[in-house]
Order: sequence, then structure tokens, then C-alpha cells
Amino acid sequence: MITRNAWDGIERNVQTFEEALRASGECGRRIAEFDWSATPLGPLSTWSPALRSLVAMMMTSAQPMALWYGPELTTIFNCSFAPILGKRANTSLGRPLYETWHDVFDDILPMVQAALSGETVWREDLPLTMTRNGFEEQTFWTFSYSPVRDEDGRIAGFLDVVTETTDAVILRRRMDEANRSLESEVENARIALAAQKAAEAEQKVLRHELVHRIKNLLAIVQAIVSQSIRGATSTEAALESVSARLSAFGRAQDLLTSEGGSHARLRQLIDAALSPYRTAERFDLDGPEVALNAQQSLGLSLALHELATNATKYGALHHPDGRVAISWRVNGDDFSFAWKETGVPGLASPTRRGFGSRLSEQIVAGYFSGSASCAYEPDGIAYHLTGKLMPDDAAGH
Repeated sequence: MITRNAWDGIERNVQTFEEALRASGECGRRIAEFDWSATPLGPLSTWSPALRSLVAMMMTSAQPMALWYGPELTTIFNCSFAPILGKRANTSLGRPLYETWHDVFDDILPMVQAALSGETVWREDLPLTMTRNGFEEQTFWTFSYSPVRDEDGRIAGFLDVVTETTDAVILRRRMDEANRSLESEVENARIALAAQKAAEAEQKVLRHELVHRIKNLLAIVQAIVSQSIRGATSTEAALESVSARLSAFGRAQDLLTSEGGSHARLRQLIDAALSPYRTAERFDLDGPEVALNAQQSLGLSLALHELATNATKYGALHHPDGRVAISWRVNGDDFSFAWKETGVPGLASPTRRGFGSRLSEQIVAGYFSGSASCAYEPDGIAYHLTGKLMPDDAAGH
């Protein structure tokens, strides 16, 4: 049968206070042998039963405890408290509180006075900079200060039940730092992954655009070659026509490449297209700065080549007094372009209109979603193009 009396079977040994101290270990023996008569507490034999009982309890506890008692708050501590004192454990017994904790006395004084006023003080992970081992170190403490009363009921001191949490706090901080570092690495990895996905998406768009542009370029080249051959009267004429048109096409493409591949400035485009024909200053240019997308740039470059070729063979560039006025206007996205030759007496309309005419009037006009016409006026050719400026390569897509 299980007894309800916990004392059953327990042998109750009777010891004097001094015997109990000596039996509790090194710290108890030191208390028993210490000259307390030199302190405000007086000889050990004069201690009150309450003080003796409290000190005896402390000596048998594995929890770090210290008692500060009497008018000077004289120091008494158990063996578990000794490591907290460090090197000063050898000199702190029987010393006043302000001498024992001289390095942190100003920090703990408000809490000591609260305990001496009857309050129970509790602190968790309190930081204190101590010199307990001869050098400054950052320490952390979880403790309670409990008021202790004498036989008359007056508060005579306080009991400090304490646990040093320095290692735990430092470990927790390191773990927090590691977690923050890990979170930072995860965030960096997330950003890098997002950037990689964005780059892959951009590469996909660029590949699609590259394929699209290559198809467009091949279609233009194929049309130039096939139509030039079809309209030529001989193999030599076909080769000459193909070569000239591809050269014009190549100059426009070079200009686009230098501008990043998506657009070309019209004045630069005109200069590049007419560079083979500008042996003299016979061109007058008038128009605002404007950028054309790739399709429109290539188309207008080919139209300029055809117009300049015809002008060299039959028109203004064939006659010594001939001139060419090139003008363009922009109003919002509305665009107009004009080529007007003068100084060409007796110009007659051709009896046959070949690929060059169709390229200038129909194909190029399609790139601008507009219309174009070429008129053979008495003093020279007049070419007019109207349409829309389009961003990127919307034209012809």
C-alpha cells in the first residue's frame, strides 16, 4: 500500500547549524569557519533561527543563491553561486554588497532598493558588464530579488536566486544572426531566380524577334533578287540590279545595327542611301528629326535607292543642272515624304514600269500603312509618300 505520508521511512537526523554547514560542502565549511564577529551580523552563534534556517537551505540547494543581509547587506552565498562571482568568490564572503558588486552596483541599486522596500523583483536576460575575472565582459542574468524579514517582521535583506544566461543569449543572438543571414541568402536567391526567369523570358522574346526579323529580311532579299532578275533584259543587267539593290539594303541595315537594330534616324538614313550618288551637292533636305522603325527604314532606303538610280540614269542626276529636293513632315504619327526633281527638260513617262516602281509605290507604302505615287512631271520626277509612323516593328508584322 502506498503511504500518503511522505515522511514515512525517512530517518530524521538531528544536526546543529554548524554541523549542517560543514556537511553541505566547501562553501558551507567556509561559512562555518568564517569570523562573522567582524561583520554587522555578529558571531555565528548569535544568528537568529530564521537566518540560520535560510542559510542552511541555501547551502543544500543546487540553484545559485546569494543572501545579502543586515545593515550593510553582508554577502553569503552557496557553492552554486561561486562561479558567478568568478575570482572574487575567494574574497566576497562577509563583504558588503557594494564591495562585492562594485562594478555593477549602480546598475543593480534600483532593483536592490525595490526588494528592500518589499517588492519582489524579476528580471530576465538582464545585461550587465562585469569584471568578475579581472576583465570586462558582457553578461546576462535571469534572477529574482526576494525580500527577507527578521524575527520582528522587518525587512532585513534580500535573497538573490539567479541563473546566468550569457551563453544562452549569445547562442540565441548567433542563431538570430544566422537566421537573418539565411533569410538574406534566400531573398538573394529568390531575386536571382526572378532575374534569371526575367532574362530567360527576355531571351525568348529576343529569339522570337530575331527569327521574325530574319524572316522579314529574307523575304525582302528574296523579293529583290527574284523581281530584279524577272525584270532584267540580260544576266549582266540582273546582276547589276541585284547588286545595287542589295548594297542599298546593306547600307540601311548597317545604319540600323549602329542604332541598336530597332530604328534609324531619317536624315542619317537619307545620307546613307544617297552616299553613292552624292558626287556633288545637288540634294536639298528639309524636315524635322524623326526615327523610323526597322521595317520602315529598310523600305524607305530601298525606295530612295530606286529614285536615285532612276535620277542618275534619266533624271536630275543625269543632267548637269538637275537638283533633288527631299522633304518630310510629321504631325503626331502622320508622316509624309516627298522627292521632287527639277532641271530635267523633256522628261517623258516610261513605257514600262518595273519592280523598282512597284517597290517604291506599293511595297514601301505598305510599310507605312499608307499610299505612294510617282509622277513624271515636265521638269522631273515627283514621288510622294503618306502614311503612319509606327513604334518598334509594328509595320508589316
